[in-house]
Amino acid sequence: MRKYIGSLFLFFPILAIFIFGNTYCSVASEQNQKSCAQISKDDLLRQLKSLVPDVNILEVNNTPLDNLCEVAIETRGGKGIIYTDPSTKYIISGSLFEIATKTNLTQEKLINLNRVDVSQIPLDNALLVGDKNAKQRVIVFTDLDCPYCAKLHEETKKVIEKRADIAFYVMLYPLPMHKDAYKKSKSIICEKSLSLLDDAFAKKPIPEPTCETTAIDDIINLAKKLGIQGTPGIILPNGNLIPGYKDADSLITLIDKASK
Repeated sequence: MRKYIGSLFLFFPILAIFIFGNTYCSVASEQNQKSCAQISKDDLLRQLKSLVPDVNILEVNNTPLDNLCEVAIETRGGKGIIYTDPSTKYIISGSLFEIATKTNLTQEKLINLNRVDVSQIPLDNALLVGDKNAKQRVIVFTDLDCPYCAKLHEETKKVIEKRADIAFYVMLYPLPMHKDAYKKSKSIICEKSLSLLDDAFAKKPIPEPTCETTAIDDIINLAKKLGIQGTPGIILPNGNLIPGYKDADSLITLIDKASK
């Protein structure tokens, strides 16, 4: 499965941290709040730049654990989360889980950190799957040669069969690794054809483009601006950016939650 690189930073060692769900771990102690607040962002930034020259620190926050602080960073066109101790001698990259609630705390923060303003996303180049008058609009960045994008496409059709109030706006976002995806995307956008979209995901032959258009390049540039570096990328009605494949029921749950 393609990785959504905008939210993961592979230049740090990977370490998953699991929190036991008791009262101690569910609320950051006063000691931890104080120690994280005392971290010098300038000192931490100097140390991080020795590893990644183009990194920037967005904010430093507490975590439920003593001596562990959350650091929101931005680099290489994406935003992410790492962790450090109050001395800033150590860096941890990975996910922080709360076992009692089965919650990935890091992922929740990443979603909020990468939230986008959906009103600023032009939909002229999107393919509409569902009713144009549907109240809930979901934007999907997809690659025609991505197997998980093909699976997601089938799940979106299941969603609109169950829910007429949900529609999907499909942005064709060919990744550089797929040499044929760009031309196929251009052919489909020229015709604005859902039938050709289905054919492409089914690995059927796609005709040559019948027009000259910059639509696909515009989508590629938009995706880069939003920090979407992999597919599929799902933008919910509230602007939450969800990477990767989801089944129909999971999509409906996420959409309903984002619409509240």
